[in-house]
Order: sequence, then C-alpha cells, then structure tokens
Amino acid sequence: MARAWNFCPGPATLPEEVLSRVQADLLDWQGKGLSVMEMSHRGEEFLGIAAKAERDLRQLIGIPEHYKILFLQGGAMGQNAFIPLNLLGDRATADYVSTGHWSTKSLEEARKYCNVHIAASGESSGFTHVPAQSEWQLSQDPAYVHYCANETISGVEFSFTPDTGKVPLVADMSSNILSRPFDINRFGLVYAGAQKNFGPSGVTLVIVREDLLGKARRECPTVFNYTVQVEHEWAFNTPPTFPIYIAGLVFERLLALGGIAEVEKRNIAKAQKLYAEIDRTGFYKNKIRVADRSRMNVPFYLPNEKLDDTFAAEAKSQGLLNLKGHKVAGGIRASIYNAMPMAGVDALVAFMRDFEKRYG
Repeated sequence: MARAWNFCPGPATLPEEVLSRVQADLLDWQGKGLSVMEMSHRGEEFLGIAAKAERDLRQLIGIPEHYKILFLQGGAMGQNAFIPLNLLGDRATADYVSTGHWSTKSLEEARKYCNVHIAASGESSGFTHVPAQSEWQLSQDPAYVHYCANETISGVEFSFTPDTGKVPLVADMSSNILSRPFDINRFGLVYAGAQKNFGPSGVTLVIVREDLLGKARRECPTVFNYTVQVEHEWAFNTPPTFPIYIAGLVFERLLALGGIAEVEKRNIAKAQKLYAEIDRTGFYKNKIRVADRSRMNVPFYLPNEKLDDTFAAEAKSQGLLNLKGHKVAGGIRASIYNAMPMAGVDALVAFMRDFEKRYG
C-alpha cells in the first residue's frame, strides 16, 4: 500500500515531528525518569510545560495579558453550556448566528439557559453560505453574539470577523483556529476543541477577556466557572496534562514554521488545489458558495450516491483514509487541517483524476 494520509475531520492528523517527539518523551521526559502522563499537575515539571504552551500560544495569536487562557475538559460541546452559564450575568438573551450543524447545536444547548435570538441564518439555502453581516439583526440587549467560524460538515467558513460593536463576540473556532490570522482584540471569547488543529482530543482551549469574568450564574458548575479556573492558575482540578503537553509541542512547531501567516499560505495553496480539481470537469461537485468555501473541510459529491461508497472504499485501499462524508450530509469530505501536507492533497487529487477516468 502507498503511504497513508489521514483526512479524518477529528480527531485529526498530527504533525509527524510532534508524534516523534512524543514517542521519544513517552517513557522518560527530558531525563526526569517519568512520563508527562505521570506528572503532578501541581509539580514544577508540568507547570513549566503549561507555562511555555501558554507563552507560545500568546505569541502565535498575539494575545494580550488582559485575555486569560484556559485549557479545560468537556470539549467544545461542553462550552455550548458553559458559555451562557459564564457570560449571561443578569441578562436573559444571547444572539446566535446559524450557519450549519455545529452552530445549530450551540444555540440549541444555549436555549436551556437563556432566550436565544437567531440574528442570522443560512438555513434557507441549505447552509451553503455565510449570511452577509448587512443581513444580521441583533436583539436589543444581548449578553453576547455567538457564531461558528468554520462548519466542518457542510464546509462553510467565515472569511471575515463580524463587527458586533460593544456586544462581546464569541466564536467557536474548533476547526480553524491557528489556520489563519485573526485579531483576538475583536472578541470577547474564543473557544476550540484541540482535536482538529493543535492536539489530541481531551483538551479544550478557552480565551476569554478578563472583563467578562465574574458573571457566572449560581448554577454553573464550579469546575467550569472561568473565574475560578483563572484564580487557581491550572490547579483547581487536574487538567488534561498529556493533551496540553502535545498542544504545546504543536504551538512550538508552528512558531518554528514561521507562525500563522506562513501556515495560512500553505492552507490556501492546499485548498486551492483541491477545489480546482473538484471544479475542473463537473464530475465532482461542491455546494458551497465559492467565497464561503472552507479551507479546512472540503466536502464534495459524485454523480450518484452509489459511487460515494466505491470512492471511499477504493481510496482507503490506496491509503487515503476517512474520506466518507458525515452521516447528515453524505458524499465525500476531505479534512485538510494544518498538519496535512501538500503531498497528501497531491495524492488525493491524483486518485480523484484516476477515479473519474474509470467511472466518469
């Protein structure tokens, strides 16, 4: 079999250099005689690992000190509940923008804790585009405005940062954080599950502006109260130490590559090559408006559904793994996150051309 390439939407491929480093450190981290998995989360070894991960992340994104960084458990799905519980304060309403499966999940969860006002939605078009901001209608006094920066299932991605004025902007960046630059100062809170672009499953990043702390509802679980976590500096409960260590190695590697601006150039080139092949003859089709196509998750459809299974099976036999589309969308989906090299995209494009010759 040819070399395997993992197009899984998550948990996704990790950089080979990072995996090799983890393998080397696994039994004995830097000569300390123990694995990172065996360290106390209050010990100097892990606190050093965590502090470096935070410094590198601040440098990568450009995060000022008045934003607090938390590495929590519960996944991005958990944050769908913890965000309203932490940010609502004495307000009763939060605004949500619906652009696909995951933003819809977020607003459905938030409805358990507050009035949800849908400020904009792409549902009428089948979630094939991002609603223009001129179409958004915010409520009178929302606690925050929430949107999903990239929808992994449909392959819709925001190419702009919304302007919500003085209302805190909250973004789920689980599937495109660290893939393109963004100005953190325009956000109240950003959150992201690690298992797409910067680590294994089990750790969730929250970046929150400090003026939004101290508003948690009484019913918010203490372990997910952002203020409590900030006050205890990693030590309120046992954090996911091993995933944090791996995330730190990914941050270090991204800095060595030249930072997010350089990574974005690579991501643009990969996405352009794959979309060009999809559009080349019409045998493959992508339903998303061109301006809103995701750089991270590229879904496409063949002339009939029977060919989808044939495509996925034959691709797997050639080492092109996890290309079957999500169950709610069908088709084929290639996830090409930061750690997917151009060689993987080249291999997929070559297979697509061969498949079209045989079945087109």
